Amino acid sequence: MKVSLFKLSLLAFILVGSFACGGDPTPPPPQQTEEEIAIEALTGSGSQTWEISNGGSVTRGGTDVTDLYEGFEIILNSGSSQTYTTRNNNDLFDNSGNWSFAGTNFDKFSLTGTRPAAGREISFTVNGDDLRLEFSIPAPEARMGESFAVAGDYVFNLGKK
Repeated sequence: MKVSLFKLSLLAFILVGSFACGGDPTPPPPQQTEEEIAIEALTGSGSQTWEISNGGSVTRGGTDVTDLYEGFEIILNSGSSQTYTTRNNNDLFDNSGNWSFAGTNFDKFSLTGTRPAAGREISFTVNGDDLRLEFSIPAPEARMGESFAVAGDYVFNLGKK
């Protein structure tokens, strides 16, 4: 009887122990690369609209030109192709195209297109719900239609829509 009680107790202990362990531990999620972190900051979970409304601003050479970009939006998309769309861009940006990181620090990107901002290194900083874009357009390439000069150092302060 002692042997049967011992075997029964041993079997109960093994069963309780195996259920308590719960199997293999869940492996930690893989670490994001610097590029993945930067993409997520710009595009959220795949698409993010950044707008000037609700307190954003635009300066050119330190002068406030926000009124020229009233209603400005840039929508950045990630995925198999990194695309962008802009609205109320005052012909500084193309209406749409692709974007890509400029370099390997993942703090600058450039846009495709033919407008003055296209092909420029645009530095960006994301702080919570705010995006700051900074770029320069040199004087020799800053004329649009021989009448509108857009040369200067630009700073766009935008918020999440």
